[in-house]
Amino acid sequence: MSNNNSTSGLSHEKIETNNFLMIVLILVVLLFGGLVEIVPLFFQKSTTEPLKGVQPYTALQLAGRDVYTREGCYNCHSQMIRPFRAETLRYGHYSVAGESVYDHPFQWGSKRTGPDLARVGAKYSDEWHRTHLINPRDVVPESNMPAYPWLEKTLVDAAVMPAHMKGLRTVGVPYTDAQIAASVEDVKGKTELDAVIAYLQVLGLALK
Repeated sequence: MSNNNSTSGLSHEKIETNNFLMIVLILVVLLFGGLVEIVPLFFQKSTTEPLKGVQPYTALQLAGRDVYTREGCYNCHSQMIRPFRAETLRYGHYSVAGESVYDHPFQWGSKRTGPDLARVGAKYSDEWHRTHLINPRDVVPESNMPAYPWLEKTLVDAAVMPAHMKGLRTVGVPYTDAQIAASVEDVKGKTELDAVIAYLQVLGLALK
């Protein structure tokens, strides 16, 4: 009787002693669980529609965001305030999905070597950010953040902006033809430092 039970169907013993079968079944479970968790989010307005007041990045802000990701700033700074009192007291209102619908890729995460930047917009002056990015120790003596002096000397590559904005429009960012056409002129002569500051100064302003 026990022999019949052990050989009929997918017994625990059969699954646990067959590596290939176990891998396949684990993948099936993960795929099913992922679909159940992720697919409904595409049909929830709170995760697919922008929060009131959220606008697509301007050409200069978008260029700054590109520099931000290129330099790996996300490796030390998350942009995701969790709904815990300790976090909201320090950083402000917790993050909501509608703030990030135009972010590709979004900057949510859990890495905090440095402070969360989800609400850093308008918290400091442009001059503070300029000094901080060129040499962080000038404004925060105990900072272990690396300096980025080359940003002040490097101009934004204006020629790539129209194609970049067109690409973002294909994934849902509502850039107009006029905005795309004006993007080259909007960033012409601007440094990468100007662009990063413009990006930082807009973070978190839509949600009070």
